[in-house]
Amino acid sequence: MQLIPCPHCGPREETEFHYGAAAGVEYPAQPQTLDDDEWADYLFFRPNPKGVLAERWCHSAGCRRWFTITRDTVTYRFTGTPVAAPVSTSAPGPRR
Repeated sequence: MQLIPCPHCGPREETEFHYGAAAGVEYPAQPQTLDDDEWADYLFFRPNPKGVLAERWCHSAGCRRWFTITRDTVTYRFTGTPVAAPVSTSAPGPRR
């Protein structure tokens, strides 16, 4: 079992975490204007390079907080120090 370093709880087993997405990928500014092909490009057809990438992870079975960490996609090893996500001061809008 691989250990993932949570910045809040310390190293924990990978079964406690959920992968979020590649870090730094911006959500479309006006998603309602995208057609199906543009949505598919945003969701599914991104570059998938080999090597070290920054990723967003959630410690869903622990502190339930998000953080960013670098991981080598070839070896699956986490290579950097995790960075805690900033705390939002605004309430999220309603889900539709």
